[in-house]
Amino acid sequence: MNKTTILPADTYNVVNKTIMNNTDRLVLTILYQPLIGHSALSLYFTFWSDLDCTGVMSIEFTHRHLMNVTGFKIEEIVEARKKLEAIGLMKTAFKSGNTNNYVYQLYAPLSASEVFTHPFLSVLLYNTLGSKEYKRVVEYFKMPDINLSEFKDITTAFSDVYKTGSIFLKEEEADIRKRENCDIELKTDLDIDLIINSIPKDLMTAKTFDQSTIKLIKGLSFLYNIESIQMAGLVRNSLNEKGLIDKTKLQNNARNFYQFENNDQLPHLIYNNQPSKLRKNIKDDSKRSKTIYTFETLSPYDFLRGKYNGSNPTTRDMKMVEGLLLNQELPPGVVNVLIDYVLRINDNKLNKNFVETIAGHWKRLNIKTVEEAMKQAEKEHKGYKTKTSTSNKKITTDDVPDWFDKKIDEDKLSVEEEEKMKAMLSEFS
Repeated sequence: MNKTTILPADTYNVVNKTIMNNTDRLVLTILYQPLIGHSALSLYFTFWSDLDCTGVMSIEFTHRHLMNVTGFKIEEIVEARKKLEAIGLMKTAFKSGNTNNYVYQLYAPLSASEVFTHPFLSVLLYNTLGSKEYKRVVEYFKMPDINLSEFKDITTAFSDVYKTGSIFLKEEEADIRKRENCDIELKTDLDIDLIINSIPKDLMTAKTFDQSTIKLIKGLSFLYNIESIQMAGLVRNSLNEKGLIDKTKLQNNARNFYQFENNDQLPHLIYNNQPSKLRKNIKDDSKRSKTIYTFETLSPYDFLRGKYNGSNPTTRDMKMVEGLLLNQELPPGVVNVLIDYVLRINDNKLNKNFVETIAGHWKRLNIKTVEEAMKQAEKEHKGYKTKTSTSNKKITTDDVPDWFDKKIDEDKLSVEEEEKMKAMLSEFS
């Protein structure tokens, strides 16, 4: 992931890579907004409105203009942009200079039909909306059932009206605009070669692992957090008599596998950050406020990846953190505080029993905000100083989170601390 720091003076242009219409606005509002949030949707619509009268390309704007129009801080713009990129609604190009320039390329959303049949967007939407609301949305987009059994089709054929001649047109070298979607990019550690080699050659054909099938396998692995060996077994069980992978069966097998491993629940990914309504309105530059901002704006996945020095977290840790979100229903920012706290006091180890014990306590206390979690961690640590964790390892009293210090409320960040904080945030921009 490229690291860039956006300044208000940096310029940008918007380029429309597709053809959009009013139906897209409906799909974006009803189907995409629950997944990306209102801020990301607002940014997309703002970029759309920046286009010129032809709807192709905007003039050059500064990000100060974007801040004024949306009312967002620069960090909020970056956060919203990442969500749009991740879900396939835009791509970003960057050119450095005295004033950095960005090109924001807009792509069309999937149609309602494509969203509902998508292997993992449909699952995410279902899990976000809930069963009742999801069914209502599906009904909204359904075609009406019109009975034409007593009617006769009298539609005129093309050949009945138009006659062809002997005129031949030369192919024009013109880049005609067309409707385009942007693929959702997934980064997984899935070993596709291992999966392919695990299937007996006599059961496969040249079309068994085509591009669309491999894309589906990666998507299911990402969505359901399935490792290579486990996925190989699911793929084998999804082969039909023609040597092809039954995609519907594979999706069902992956879903059933996940639900079996997770008490019949569907996945709720760990890539969301703290909801806006649970965030603190920060009005100062103290170290504690900066720390709260970090906990609130990074998703548990990105926060955990930062603890891994930029590497992907282990499957075990990801499953445990997802369990905190699913089973304990802790907000993402609170989970970040819990991760940081446990790693600091438990020799940089995330002991599952220890983590879940604290999480269960915080759940019963109905802790929802980052600040509540930090205060509770400070309070609990006083009682843990001389006790041992579930791993029978004495919890240290010296290596604790620096936000335990009460004086932090008034302290300003040092230059070194400011750079460290910026580096941590910019890594995910």
